[in-house]
Amino acid sequence: MYSLVFPNDACKRRFERFFLKLDAKTKKKIEGKITKLAATPRPSGIPKIIPPVSIGEYVAQHRIRIGDCRVLYDVDDKRKKVYILAIRKRGEKTYE
Repeated sequence: MYSLVFPNDACKRRFERFFLKLDAKTKKKIEGKITKLAATPRPSGIPKIIPPVSIGEYVAQHRIRIGDCRVLYDVDDKRKKVYILAIRKRGEKTYE
C-alpha cells in the first residue's frame, strides 16, 4: 500500500480550494479515485503524461481523469508514496 500525501502545504491549499468549488457528486468521485491510488498508483490503461508537467518544483508524471477534472500526481516507489500535486479542469492549460 502506498500513502497519499501532498508534497507541501501550498499544493494542499490549492487542491482544497479547487475541490471545495465542485459539486457533491464530483467530489465523491474524486475522493474514490484518489483513494484507489493507494492500492494501484498506476492504473492500467492510463499512460504517463508525456512530457511530464512541472508544478512548482515538482513534476507530475501521471494523471487520473474524473469527468472534466484531472488529478495530476507522481509516484515514489522507494518511499511508497503517491504525491498529489494538482487538480485541474480539462482545458488548454491543464498540462502546462
